[in-house]
Amino acid sequence: MSESVTLDSIDSAILRELQKDGRLANKVLAGRVGIAPSTCLARTQRLQRAGVISGFHAKVSPQAVGRGIEAVLAVQFVAHSRPLVDPFVAWAQALPETRSLQHVTGPDDFLVQVACADTADLQQLVLAFTARQEVGRLQTYLVFASWEGGPVLAPQGRERRGS
Repeated sequence: MSESVTLDSIDSAILRELQKDGRLANKVLAGRVGIAPSTCLARTQRLQRAGVISGFHAKVSPQAVGRGIEAVLAVQFVAHSRPLVDPFVAWAQALPETRSLQHVTGPDDFLVQVACADTADLQQLVLAFTARQEVGRLQTYLVFASWEGGPVLAPQGRERRGS
């Protein structure tokens, strides 16, 4: 982030609309939030420079590309220590099956959302995780269905300052 930014209601409206559809043309976005296209472009660029907007991505259906089995792997380390975390994260992120990875508190150290071709593929992935020396326990949760939450916005009634 290269500049500090205070988010106002217009910024929040821009963020809300872009999270619904990141491919909106600037003119359409400006019309939806009620500002001039030049103002909208300047605000969107400012939000990008400040790191509030961190990127634009295509959402790909795992099922459409042959990954019909989704699961969450709850991973518990043998001993939780910093030298083990970074190599594990790099390894898990490099796997084509990994969709998201969270370092969490509680009895588990990581939650890894994965998408696999089938149950045999999932089994091989689980075995790859359990073969790692830092992994002490792994629990697999099959995902039957999932839903996304709403757009990420600053808490209402409070000013949000990015730095």
